[in-house]
Amino acid sequence: MITRLEFIEASQIRIIPAGATKHEALEILVEALCQNPAIQNKEVFTRAVHEREAIQTTGLGNGVAVPHVRIDEVSAPTVALGIAPDGLDFQALDNRPVYIIVLFATPQDSGKTYLSLLAKVMVTLREEETFAALAACRTVEEVTSLLGIS
Repeated sequence: MITRLEFIEASQIRIIPAGATKHEALEILVEALCQNPAIQNKEVFTRAVHEREAIQTTGLGNGVAVPHVRIDEVSAPTVALGIAPDGLDFQALDNRPVYIIVLFATPQDSGKTYLSLLAKVMVTLREEETFAALAACRTVEEVTSLLGIS
């Protein structure tokens, strides 16, 4: 069981279907986060996610993407997790498929919180066995079981 990612809510985990585009994957995760009351303006949030991604890809490489926004229309830090077991083209820096997408939404003034959450995610996903186990999940139930969340 992976315990460092307990801050991810089960309701904000999605499996990205085979053949999905980067845009479609982002929309799936944006929709998941917009169910959270911390997202105070869906339209502004959605636009901010796509504008941020247009500046530079958040596909870091090694199968991971971390799209993120810090805006006033988010009242508390919240995170969505997307698993793409078949991989998807996220225009990652290493030009390889992305299997795990972690979308961060944080208030404008929460830089330290964002960096703390990001560090937890990156340390966890650097572990090859953990990354492989998460990337292989094909249902939300498999992900929540692996993460030990309900």
